[in-house]
Amino acid sequence: MKTCDLHTHSHFSDGSRSPAEIVQEAVAIGLSAVALTDHNVIGGVESLWKAAEGTGVTAVGGCEFSVDYEGKELHLLGLYLQPQHLPLVADHLQKFNTAKLESNRLLLAALRADGYAITQEELDARFPKARINRAHIAELLTEKGYTASIREAFKTLLREGGKYYVPPIQPEVYDTIRWLRSIGVVPVLAHPMLQLTPERLRGFLPAAVAAGLVGMEVRHAQYDPEDIAAATAIAAEFDLLPSGGSDFHGDTKPGISLGVGRGDLSVPAEWELALRRQANTKNAQ
Repeated sequence: MKTCDLHTHSHFSDGSRSPAEIVQEAVAIGLSAVALTDHNVIGGVESLWKAAEGTGVTAVGGCEFSVDYEGKELHLLGLYLQPQHLPLVADHLQKFNTAKLESNRLLLAALRADGYAITQEELDARFPKARINRAHIAELLTEKGYTASIREAFKTLLREGGKYYVPPIQPEVYDTIRWLRSIGVVPVLAHPMLQLTPERLRGFLPAAVAAGLVGMEVRHAQYDPEDIAAATAIAAEFDLLPSGGSDFHGDTKPGISLGVGRGDLSVPAEWELALRRQANTKNAQ
């Protein structure tokens, strides 16, 4: 059975691999398609397309948008970006990325005030292509010995609601879904079982589907069998197309491999084909 991976990250956000390296690995393991969905940035999409030329692997341009749902951060994949979409998406992201820079500045200032010597200049030098987020800050904190691991940094110094965390302004989820459909991009809800209870997910989905949500990740590297069963049932309940991906980050998330996640992930190629057919079907609202 042919498989694909519709959720990956490169060094343009918080992954460690280049888009070309992701394509090379996709070819090596026989994936039919791979999507690049960097966090709130699209700088690697054209490199992905170029690297995939002549390989037989379908390169799906995408972006993972951080969005707000009643004060809760959710993640929304916008799949099947085309060249004409890139300037539109870049403009859409600009004001929110500016807000992210300010939240980073405040977070770093608070850390330094308590003796954690880490600067924006160091981050820019260490991750020259990336849109800096907490994963990069966690990595540098760990490299400097302030935390034992990236996981520890997220659980202590960088945890949401903690002393140093400064939430950025984020776009509203339903507005983002409507906007993506208005330009013919396919919105897919990323790993909802990691962020919402089944009850809250069911409360969210009616308005999301009405806004134009097309798909939902029902398979993900961090899902357990119960998550997969619940997500599959809920997606069917709301007539959402199933999607899935490893959420591959390379060395930034060790133990999660492209295409297979922790070793038991399998995303059928037919799912990618079904989502692709929705790429040019704009929301009728």
